[in-house]
Amino acid sequence: MTRASLPVFLLCTLPLAADWPRFRGPNGSGVSDTAGLPAQFGPAKNVVWKSALPPGHSSPILSGERIFVTAFEGEKLYTFCLSRDSGKILWRRECPRARRERLDSRNSPASPTPVADGRHVYVFFPDYGLLSYDFEGVERWRTPLGPFNNLYGMGASPVLAGDRVVLVCDQSSQSFAAAYDAKTGRMAWKTARPEALSGHSTPIVYQPSEGPAQILAPGSFRMDVYSAATGAIVWQARGLASEMKSVPVLNGETVYVSGFNTPENDPGRQVTILPFEEVLAKHDADGDGRISLKESPDERTRKYFPYIDLDHDGYMDASEWKLYAASSAAENGLLAFKIGGGDPVWKYQKAIPQLPSALLYRGVLYMINDAGVLTTLDPGAGSPHKQARLRGVADRYFASPVAGDGKVFIVSHSGVATVLKAGPEQEILAVNELDEECYATPAIDGGRIYVRTRSALYCFGLAGAKP
Repeated sequence: MTRASLPVFLLCTLPLAADWPRFRGPNGSGVSDTAGLPAQFGPAKNVVWKSALPPGHSSPILSGERIFVTAFEGEKLYTFCLSRDSGKILWRRECPRARRERLDSRNSPASPTPVADGRHVYVFFPDYGLLSYDFEGVERWRTPLGPFNNLYGMGASPVLAGDRVVLVCDQSSQSFAAAYDAKTGRMAWKTARPEALSGHSTPIVYQPSEGPAQILAPGSFRMDVYSAATGAIVWQARGLASEMKSVPVLNGETVYVSGFNTPENDPGRQVTILPFEEVLAKHDADGDGRISLKESPDERTRKYFPYIDLDHDGYMDASEWKLYAASSAAENGLLAFKIGGGDPVWKYQKAIPQLPSALLYRGVLYMINDAGVLTTLDPGAGSPHKQARLRGVADRYFASPVAGDGKVFIVSHSGVATVLKAGPEQEILAVNELDEECYATPAIDGGRIYVRTRSALYCFGLAGAKP
């Protein structure tokens, strides 16, 4: 069977050659098989082109000859399409803005990354919903969604699984995963995620040897795996942290998932939460069977009150307290599971990132935490090769590491792009100053690396490199 005759479902599930079509590239792996990537680059070095863009935290994606990214300008939300060859803005389209969702200071109204299939692009704006355009900028459909109830604001990106656009919406309450017909935007299925709390982990796709594709969607305490065809839960993996933000990484029949909530969720540091009945007996001054902020039993409960009060009615009830206790008992960690579920094959629980996703490249797992501690691990045993602060200095990291051409690229919030030689030793090849803060994860393909800063999108490449 030729590629041209592949079934549509399978064709759309597989990444196209020379593409970085979704958040973190092919199936969220963060890896490109390109060659000739520059180790040294910056505003005045190995710049192929630079395009000014309004702000936004979404990452650039590459599909065919196009680049797609979202942004906001004032009160307006936009999808941008740029030429991969020149960086010229080919079109921009405004999205309706139905509301202003709650946002953490580290978030933005244009944080979810688009996804494309070679002919169409799909974007998610939490202040409106899903939209799709063809590559000429003609709107195909729009599907309003929300409002949402996430203290951080929404951040998960849509993905494609066959002829479905899949979106995971984890919130303080009423979390769900849903699939929408890629041609029409109509909902195909919706599955509740009753345990999932606020987070924004973007799922990946697993294609078994038989049967429909599966959606691997980490959430609070567990990873639910759905049939892409029906939304039915096929299997689960338990033992995850209570807030999930990173993308799982697939390696054959093994999947790696990392999660971090608070430092108090590190092993041995968990705080024991009293039973709700005992708290009521001692602190429910008005006898209404609930605990208000004023009635909170201790300073920690007052601190986390906005996260415990999931429906934001000003009180903690028994069900909310139960989830608070479960969240406090959950452990941070990087876990390895076999496809099909069961107990973790191994756990690693030191210097776990809250936001950056792990990277598997050339037999080494890389994990950079929010404070800049880099850990390289053996993916088979979960044993560390080396753990050290990247460059020996403190920094903050929101973007995830990516790799190609035997190099690993890690971009900090302050705009420092560190390039490592692939391998467990964490050998630094170059440290590049971009002179602007960065939230977005870079895209890689065709001997070029595309880096979004606060005000621009850069394309870096060696002389003669073609997209």
